[in-house]
Amino acid sequence: MDIKGRVIQLLALQTGEGKNGAWKKQDFVIETEGQYPKKVCISAWGDKINESALQIGNDVNVSFDIESREYNGRWYTDVKAWKIESLSASSVEAMPTASTSSRPTTELPTTFKSDDEDSLPF
Repeated sequence: MDIKGRVIQLLALQTGEGKNGAWKKQDFVIETEGQYPKKVCISAWGDKINESALQIGNDVNVSFDIESREYNGRWYTDVKAWKIESLSASSVEAMPTASTSSRPTTELPTTFKSDDEDSLPF
């Protein structure tokens, strides 16, 4: 699936260490155009993070997959980008360039307590 919109927010870059090695995740919010604009939070993982396209104010086309899973009777949905394309080269030139070091980084825990029923395993 594809969605077009303008990047309106970049959330903190998340990194961690798992059993398969280091990982990083960038969540971002786009707003679609039209009579009833929608805001959609999308996750990009690892090498799928296109930092040149992910600039606030940049128009992008995002190819993504949607996946839902059940945990303790509740359903959780992820929107995962597998391709991010910039639609407006002028937006990239107009926006100040941000290096990856200027983005806040959040370290997430890699282990969870199994005795806590309310904690999510993912």
